[in-house]
Formats: sequence, structure tokens, C-alpha cells
Amino acid sequence: MSSDAELIGRSLRGDTDAFVEVISRHETALGNYLARRVGRQAAEDVLGDVWVAAYESRANYDLSYPEARPWLYGVALNRLRRHWRSAPAEDPASDLTGVASDWDPWPAVDARVDTQALLSRALARLKPEEREVLGLVAWEDLTVAEAGRVLGIPAGTARRLLHQARKALREAPEVVALLQVPTT
Repeated sequence: MSSDAELIGRSLRGDTDAFVEVISRHETALGNYLARRVGRQAAEDVLGDVWVAAYESRANYDLSYPEARPWLYGVALNRLRRHWRSAPAEDPASDLTGVASDWDPWPAVDARVDTQALLSRALARLKPEEREVLGLVAWEDLTVAEAGRVLGIPAGTARRLLHQARKALREAPEVVALLQVPTT
């Protein structure tokens, strides 16, 4: 099986199917990454932009790295930033028309929203670069060094940012309150 770098190299020499193989290897992971940040519908549009941008900039890919996933996450992050800058303010009320009338989701929704709100507040207190490193390592399953490549920072800096993020989350009042087990 060819590495991503070999496939990108072949695509630069005119083999258009080679880049399609790179896309098929990474589209699910990148789609999920984008969906967690902008929602499934918007993620589909952004993902299309990611593939166009990656294809157009593939000549800049460092072929010494056999795995293109960190590079693709970097392209995706740049496209996300462009999307966020151009997106209008979001409607806070979601579409609830698909909820069955005989099912009461509110107790579960309340608990989930409360937990999500607490974690969101704790994450919001992190520096943006700490949040990015944490997300790439925890949710995207990248190594710290790969997260550093995505963000264009040295691996040691990425390790420090991840350590700071974890420490800040452990000490965040929201997380401490969330993890406290009520005594009966």
C-alpha cells in the first residue's frame, strides 16, 4: 500500500486517481473533525473547500512525511477559520420538529445541556492554542507532534500547551463541580 506522500507525489506527476485515494483515506476523520466544530451540514461544505484547497496546495506538501493527516487537518483548520469569519450569527434555537410527540426528551436534554454548558465554559477559558492542541489530540487522535505540525508549532510547544490545557481543565471550577459525586 502506498503512503500518502507517495500518492501526493503521483498526483503531482498527473495521476489524478492518486489524490482521490488520499481523500478516501481521510474524508471520514476530517468530516467528523469539521462536524464537531460547525455542525454536520456546514461541515460538508467546508470539507469540499478543504479538498479543493489541499489539491491546489499539494505541491507544498513535504513529501518526507509519509502520513498526510496532520497536513490535511492544518488545511481544514484554515478553512474553518475562513468559514467562521464569513458565517453569519447562528440561530440559537434548533429544529425540534423531528422529535416524536410521545417521547419526552427534556430530562436527558437538560442533563446533557448542563454538562455540555459546564464543559464549554471550562474549555472557553483555555487559550485558543491550548484548545486546539487538546482537540487535535483528544478528539482527532493525533499525536502531540502531529498536532504541532497542524498548528505550525514545535512538538515541545504542543506538549506544553496540552499540559497547560489539561491542568487548567482539572482545576476549572466547572469540571470540579461536575465531577463531584453527591453524597446520600
